[in-house]
Amino acid sequence: MTVRLLNHLEEGPASAPALLLGPSLGTSLALWDRVAPELSAAHRVVRWDLPGHGGSAADLIGPGATVGDLAALVLELADALGIDRFAYAGVSLGGAVGLHLAVHHPGRLSSLAVLCSSAHFGGEAPWRERAERVRREGLAGLADSAGARWFTPGFSVPGLVRDHREADPEAYAACCDALAA
Repeated sequence: MTVRLLNHLEEGPASAPALLLGPSLGTSLALWDRVAPELSAAHRVVRWDLPGHGGSAADLIGPGATVGDLAALVLELADALGIDRFAYAGVSLGGAVGLHLAVHHPGRLSSLAVLCSSAHFGGEAPWRERAERVRREGLAGLADSAGARWFTPGFSVPGLVRDHREADPEAYAACCDALAA
C-alpha cells in the first residue's frame, strides 16, 4: 500500500534537529520562503502544503475534515521522513495543527511556535458559511480580497495571493470545515 503524503520541501542538513513548518489556509509552503534559508542553517526544515494547496493532492481530506485529520497527515509525513521528534511552527490553520499535535502527541514535539492562530477561530458559523460559499462560487472572490485581509496597506506578497487563487476549492472548503470544527 502506497501512502500519499503532503507535498513538502526539505532544506538543511539531514542530521540537524527537525523543524516542521505549517502554512495558513490559502497559502503554500512558499509562505516560509524568506525565513526557511536562515532556519535551515541549523535545522532540517520540512515545509508542507495543506491538501489542495501548492503541490498537495486535494483528496487527502474531504468534507467534514478536522484539524486532527490535518495533524494526522503531518505525522504521516514525519514518519515517512524518519522524523520521530521535531520542533513545529505554524501560521493560522498551520498553528492550529501545531496546537493539536501538542495536546494529542506531546512526545513528538520538542517545541512549538503558534503564529496568528487560535484554538478557536471565531465560531463555527463563519467557517461553515465560507466553505459553502467556496463550494458554490469557487475561490476567485476570496482571493481578490486576500491581500487586504492579510497585509497592511502598501504591503503585498503577490505569490501568496496567487497560491490562494490556485488552491483547490473543495480542499479549501474542507480546510474551512476543519476550522469550523
